[in-house]
Amino acid sequence: MDVSGNLNDVISRIRVAALKAGRDPDAVRLVVVSKTVGPEKVMEAVCAGAHILGENRVQEASAKMEALTGRIPAGVEWHLIGTLQKNKARHAVGAFGLIHSVDSIELAREIDRQAAKRGLVQNILLELNIAGEASKHGFTPDETIAAAKEVSALKKVSLEGLMCVPPFTDDPEDSRPFFVKMRGLLAELNTMGLNLTELSMGMTQDYEVAVQEGATLVRVGTAIFGARS
Repeated sequence: MDVSGNLNDVISRIRVAALKAGRDPDAVRLVVVSKTVGPEKVMEAVCAGAHILGENRVQEASAKMEALTGRIPAGVEWHLIGTLQKNKARHAVGAFGLIHSVDSIELAREIDRQAAKRGLVQNILLELNIAGEASKHGFTPDETIAAAKEVSALKKVSLEGLMCVPPFTDDPEDSRPFFVKMRGLLAELNTMGLNLTELSMGMTQDYEVAVQEGATLVRVGTAIFGARS
């Protein structure tokens, strides 16, 4: 598996997609999804230019962080992109530069409490169940405005934007309407003075479409590390 070559290919495709949409390629950041990938492969990606590492599980991420202590260069961030249970919030707060997957008011409040204990402010995104799928977590589009208002009032979390995972499809164009809806919701929230900047959307199968529709963070793993069980 040519991790370096794959990473550079994804970065190039992000750039082309951004330019096609008239966007600044530097406005899009790549989250290299390193779930189930061992520390040495993670280091391979970092050495090839990965700046953000995305993990699904707090426990797995913590083990990698410990294994790579002293090896990860300054400036490389860890993001939590998978479901976070309330009882794991204390382990996530402060360990991740951004938590993408805040899917309830109760979780946001728990993160706020844990951040207050540590004397820090935790950056978060609200996870939206953009297609209303029974198998997925997150706020519905209709719940988003009220949720964003409530979460933005918390003192020890900083709401940075929104995240979604649209229904899986082999045709990336099927994801476009959901990405358009996400962009519209972010714009609506910003008319209320929330000043949100981040849209975390797009994965290996549809990240180029996501970039065209305004993603600022794309989460790509399979295209870099290959398929994982």
